[in-house]
Formats: sequence, structure tokens, C-alpha cells
Amino acid sequence: MLAECKVIRGGEGFHGKQGLDYFAGISAESAGATGICMHMLVIPPGAQAKPHYHANHETAIFQLEGSTSFRHGPNLEYLDHVNQGDYVYIPAGVPHQPFNPTDRIARALIARTDPNEQESVVLI
Repeated sequence: MLAECKVIRGGEGFHGKQGLDYFAGISAESAGATGICMHMLVIPPGAQAKPHYHANHETAIFQLEGSTSFRHGPNLEYLDHVNQGDYVYIPAGVPHQPFNPTDRIARALIARTDPNEQESVVLI
């Protein structure tokens, strides 16, 4: 069977195990993807995700708007700040916790090598 191209209209979302809301994009659920998913994440001012990692899957992030920070490392001992236009790479299995310490909404485009929306999320 020949694979088909699909256009996924934005707007629909889901509440992730991590405690944040995602706008559904490309995934196994929405497009039949087999090796990637991509979503938009909007982090309101003061919001933070639950500490988690993605088992066996890498994550790539592009900060579209605003600024965020994230703790990462085996014990969340490292802290990095992410500004509009920055890219972030998170290796598979690395614990992390993004948060928005600002008074403005932050938007990021997130892609993972897991085609499922939430299958590889492991809460800490």
C-alpha cells in the first residue's frame, strides 16, 4: 500500500502526562506516522511540566516565541535558559523539566523520534 501525504489542521490539542497542554500535530494518531511526532507546546506564565524523560526517543525543540528554562540531568541538577529562536536537543532517557519563569506565554515546536503522542513519556 502506498503511503499518503496528509495535512493536519492545527487547533486540536491534548493534555500531556507531563502536565502541560500540547496542540496536536503530526503523530501516529493524527497522520499514521511511524517514526516521528511533532507538536506545538504553549507554556503559560509560571507553568511547569512534571519532571520526566522519553524512553528510547530523542527530542528536538525550536523556541518560536518567548523564553523558557529547563532543568535536566540525572537529578535535574542542570539549568538552561531558552530564548526565542533557540534550538534544544534532549537525548533519549535524559530527565528534564521545562518551565516558564516569565510573565509571557512561550510557544515551542517539539519533535520526537517516537511517533506516538505520549507512549514514551515516563514521569519521575
